[in-house]
Amino acid sequence: MPFEKYTPYVPVDLRDRTWPDNRLTAAPQWCAVDLRDGNQALIDPMDPARKLKMFKTLVAMGYREIEVGFPSASQTDFDFVRQLITEDLIPDDVTIQVLTQCREDLIRRTYESIKGAREAIVHFYNSTSTLQRRVVFGLDKEGITAIAVNAARLCRKLTDEVPETSIRYEYSPESYTGTEIDYAVEICDAVAEVIEPTPDRKLIMNLPATVEMYTPNLYADSIEWFLRNVRDRGSITLSLHPHNDRGCAVAAAELGVLAGADRVEGCLFGNGERTGNVDLVTLGLNLFAQGVEPGIDLSDIDAIRRTAEYCNRLPVHERHPYAGDLVYTAFSGSHQDAINKGFAALYAESEAAGRGRDYERWAVPYLPIDPAHVGRTYEAVIRVNSQSGKGGVAYIMEAEHGFALPRRLQIEFSRTIQTIAEDSGTEITPGAMWDTFAATYLPESPYFELRSNEVATDTDGNATITAQLLVGGKAKTIS
Repeated sequence: MPFEKYTPYVPVDLRDRTWPDNRLTAAPQWCAVDLRDGNQALIDPMDPARKLKMFKTLVAMGYREIEVGFPSASQTDFDFVRQLITEDLIPDDVTIQVLTQCREDLIRRTYESIKGAREAIVHFYNSTSTLQRRVVFGLDKEGITAIAVNAARLCRKLTDEVPETSIRYEYSPESYTGTEIDYAVEICDAVAEVIEPTPDRKLIMNLPATVEMYTPNLYADSIEWFLRNVRDRGSITLSLHPHNDRGCAVAAAELGVLAGADRVEGCLFGNGERTGNVDLVTLGLNLFAQGVEPGIDLSDIDAIRRTAEYCNRLPVHERHPYAGDLVYTAFSGSHQDAINKGFAALYAESEAAGRGRDYERWAVPYLPIDPAHVGRTYEAVIRVNSQSGKGGVAYIMEAEHGFALPRRLQIEFSRTIQTIAEDSGTEITPGAMWDTFAATYLPESPYFELRSNEVATDTDGNATITAQLLVGGKAKTIS
């Protein structure tokens, strides 16, 4: 492969970086961009019904800033923004965000779309990378800066035409990761001079990894350098918009927040252009798994997944973190044994402390979070195939069928199950396991068999239970 045709990119040489010593102790501000960045990446973009379903889901999850469209780019997006406003579908604590390029006609159309909104974020952007300046626009830095500054002036001017709407501004130097870091600061400062943000009315400066071009640590270095050098840090909300071209968007976002970013834009399950945007679900549950409140309700992961799959018409992969069908499942024998023992120890400790099964701290091997906390059951935690051992068999027999097998029986029965799995080459379901156990160890006709029973209560409230049994094949009544 011709690797020599590619050049490594290092945005800044930051020897005195401080972000590695920081810790994630609080969630950033979230902005869900499923209805814009996610939607424009779909083979079959959402129709109005699917858009509304996605919007309502994002609101219910707790997202308070939602980019709802690119109204100047399509009539469908324009109409959807108008629908949200005219039908009063935006809760008072939710702010919609709309995207526009830095062109006068598009900015004017964008302001038309938000008339009547209580509050809106106008997000304007232009490409600033060295490559796009050269091959797309044919402009130098001054020419690119003029585009951004003129757009900022027009945005401020048009705000007077929507006096009923409280406007906040967001500016993105698109392709930030391909832009000289000092120039990114320069153009953002130029925009801020026009917008005149204050600590009470901040400008959102959004630094998108439009294309992920380097490792997450270098992205974090660039964020820390940017924040050291940008003017009036107290009047800026520093936002991240990582894409996943290198597969590192989640790490880039987390390290970028360590470096000082305040806000993250992304999509559910990482939908978005090419390899996708950063996955908001993974980011939120990564915080949750570290004991940090994510500020987003992810307690029914399967319902959220169903909505995303319906609206996007794209599946969520079986191995997708936290949400895939197989992410809480162990087939390996050693993993199953550790999980089985982990559950036993967890519940033994909580019961000894008088808490029943309400444990104080989650601690089960191979399971970073309790599946129940995202609405999953324990049914799929352990599944048995030819790679499984006695731990998995013992877990299923107890969890699914109420049989706590003695150790020697675990060993013996697991060999039987493994032979069946190897011969069939498939997974052994709990039902098939029970059938095998019954056929191997239980008599065809049980010695005791309950035929019927009835309960009677006398006038004093005393209850009598009468049961008809078969005992060794003979009828017997007991009460």
